[in-house]
Amino acid sequence: MVELFAYTDGACSGNPGPGGWGVLLQAREDGKVVKTRELMGGEAMTTNNRMELLAAISALEALKRGTVITVITDSAYVKNGVTEWIHGWKRKNWRTAGGSPVKNVELWQRLDEAQARHRVEWQWIKGHAGHPENERADELARTGMAPFKPGAVA
Repeated sequence: MVELFAYTDGACSGNPGPGGWGVLLQAREDGKVVKTRELMGGEAMTTNNRMELLAAISALEALKRGTVITVITDSAYVKNGVTEWIHGWKRKNWRTAGGSPVKNVELWQRLDEAQARHRVEWQWIKGHAGHPENERADELARTGMAPFKPGAVA
């Protein structure tokens, strides 16, 4: 049986500042990687949280049909938001427990829509801890950010 994994990461130089996101998609069969796909992008003025969200969104939107996937992120913001906080936000019309509007609401709504097409298991791992796939997602995020950094050559 083929299993699908998405390692996602976001990066920002300054917060806000130029940022990037990266995704390493892996299909595994019997524990061995049989296919890999890499995605990345960035923005000129953004935040780290927005880039973390865009990485997860991009991973799920890249899939052509509904599937079972494990999304691995080093962002507690994304993992906790999508598995815990989002339910209350939706009940409260996208307001926090304190009544203020949810930050990055358009991205949370997009992530909610993207994950609804799939069966997603969310996992958190510690970032910058030598996990090869997470380190690759970080490299992709930094590459996605590069064109938006000051002095970048177009």
